[in-house]
Amino acid sequence: QVQLVESGGGLVQAGASLRLSCTASGRTSSAEVMGWFRQPPGKEREFVAAISWSGVSTYYTDSVKGRFTISRDNAKNTVYLQMNSLKPEDTAVYYCAARSGRLLYTRVNLYSYWGQGTQVTVSS
Repeated sequence: QVQLVESGGGLVQAGASLRLSCTASGRTSSAEVMGWFRQPPGKEREFVAAISWSGVSTYYTDSVKGRFTISRDNAKNTVYLQMNSLKPEDTAVYYCAARSGRLLYTRVNLYSYWGQGTQVTVSS
């Protein structure tokens, strides 16, 4: 089992930046691919970004390309999501997820482990 704990959410104004962190514990060898998802109010959970074990491969949803950066520090078992130029439409609960393997998936049901989520609210 892998346990994931997110932190770093908060309330910011449009244009500001936030960095989310997600620390894994337990069987971290199963957390080869790490991803960030978000669930806006009243909507379904959606993919944001994913990163491979080595950090060489990353993938982003179109709406965050150029604004968000995913990275990881395997020595700390931590993945980050740097969010710049935040917009009100980025408001959501952000979830960290993990799965084994090498491919970067965007579907919610292909990730085995999930954190509890952290709220990000962007005011206009």
